Amino acid sequence: MKKIIRRTSIISEDLKKSDLPILLQRIYANRNITSPDEVSYSLNRLLHFSSLKNIDLAVNCLIEALTNQKRLLIIGDFDADGATSTALMVLALRAFGFNYVDYLIPNRFEFGYGLTPEIVQVAHEKKPDLIITVDNGISSHDGVLEAKRLGIEVLITDHHLSPQDLPNAAVILNPNQIDDEFSSKNLAGVGVAFYLILALRSRLKTDGYFQKNGFNEPNLAAFLDLVALGTVADLVPLDYNNRVLVATGLSRIQRGDCRPGIKALLSISNRNYENISAADLAYAVAPRLNAAGRLDDMSLGVECLLTRDEKVALETAKSLDILNKERRELEYDMQTQAFNILGTLELSKQLPHGVCIFNATWHIGVIGILASRVKERINRPVIAFAPQNNEELKGSGRSIEGLHLRDVLSNISTTHPNLIKKFGGHAMAIGLTLNTCDYEKFTLVFTEEVEKHLKNQELRTQIYSDGELQAEDFLIKTAKLLQNSGPWGQGFPEPIFDGVFNVLDQRLVGEKHLKLLLGIPGEQRLTLNAIAFNIDRNHWPNPRCKKVYLVYRLNLNEYNDSEYLQLVVENLWEV
Repeated sequence: MKKIIRRTSIISEDLKKSDLPILLQRIYANRNITSPDEVSYSLNRLLHFSSLKNIDLAVNCLIEALTNQKRLLIIGDFDADGATSTALMVLALRAFGFNYVDYLIPNRFEFGYGLTPEIVQVAHEKKPDLIITVDNGISSHDGVLEAKRLGIEVLITDHHLSPQDLPNAAVILNPNQIDDEFSSKNLAGVGVAFYLILALRSRLKTDGYFQKNGFNEPNLAAFLDLVALGTVADLVPLDYNNRVLVATGLSRIQRGDCRPGIKALLSISNRNYENISAADLAYAVAPRLNAAGRLDDMSLGVECLLTRDEKVALETAKSLDILNKERRELEYDMQTQAFNILGTLELSKQLPHGVCIFNATWHIGVIGILASRVKERINRPVIAFAPQNNEELKGSGRSIEGLHLRDVLSNISTTHPNLIKKFGGHAMAIGLTLNTCDYEKFTLVFTEEVEKHLKNQELRTQIYSDGELQAEDFLIKTAKLLQNSGPWGQGFPEPIFDGVFNVLDQRLVGEKHLKLLLGIPGEQRLTLNAIAFNIDRNHWPNPRCKKVYLVYRLNLNEYNDSEYLQLVVENLWEV
């Protein structure tokens, strides 16, 4: 059984004096909230853009481009953050009166990540005067040099950790630069792009630009649906500033005041936009958007976000849904192979602190998800590798709490200078490239480096719970209260509870999900529906089991225009 840790925090006097329900006070205190102001998400509470390093230089660059109607090319990443960042910049700059704004998303299979010299060559065919990167560029030294050689200026907007030496771009905007005083270091790429647009509008307004040119000042809140989606999808920590952005964006989506593409992606995922939460963006919309970049071309995802035509949006969303189903099938096969590898290691007691896995048949677009799934199972940092070409491997890694994965790669790069060809990322997720012949050596070095930072006790899976719920808490209104009290996500986790239940009925649905009917010990009148997804079929259903210990979330399930309470089971054990 995994270790369950019940959060126990002292509720502050300010929370006690508020009109928040006791259960919510307890949950907020468990997330270090001490004041109701910390869960009040008005846009006027956003951090001001003025503290971002180079923000004035970036705005100057854009104004000069606007004055001279330069040709702008947005180059984004091939994930959901990159797609939303790209769509945001294209839409906003056009709204400001830029006449020549285009975009380019590198195909991951041809060009890899970032502003590479090769993608600059492709960009050059579009004859841009200025390249603006979104969600990439902070490590693109060679790409910036190639752009300069071709007479193209580069404005980098990124949020990934900065290398010691920065590219020689015209301007770099990144809150994670050294000496940047912007206090929230957790902006996603789309958040950085949004702040640049905020600063640009402010300067243009001060200069009287909109009045002089006879058109309305753009309402930038209209882009917060994109900001919310990209921020949640990229799994950046939801600090207060990010929660303001996400909460406001979610509110707009719930009113239907969002891009047709987002509404279509929700519809194709069987989600009612009026009742969505951040989790719906993370687990329904983002995977379908990401599927384009994983298996095909992220331009399909960007077009879904750009279109104003609802029919076009729906057709594009259907194409993305088909790609996502293909991705799931690939992922399932790869997981099966990976777990077979791990089973051999576990049986021989050779499972190291840091795990590398590789198969020559694996799909390069799915290894990030595979690393995440394996990490969740073994609670160790994992890097999954697949062939990038005949000579190189592409790796995608996911970390666990307590280990900064990019720092691990940085240390390896310092002690073994020629082992890693290139790498990037942040604490919890990284990408890297190796020569195929160096895989075995890297595996050993990676394990040694991880062992320096992790102790054996840190490898035991720990589940943090907000404790037990009482019988009177199992209500639809409680589930709605919790859903509407977020946004929940990375660094601000959705409430999770634990407890013992009687098993009244159990059956398999959809071939791999366990449907349960539960009772509360000592409470005869109340029965509860529960579902455990992707269950281990070697153990469940279990007709002998009459009592279970569950870790679960309260959830609302909609069916035939009605809603009912359902427990979504994270973990379960027979009692």
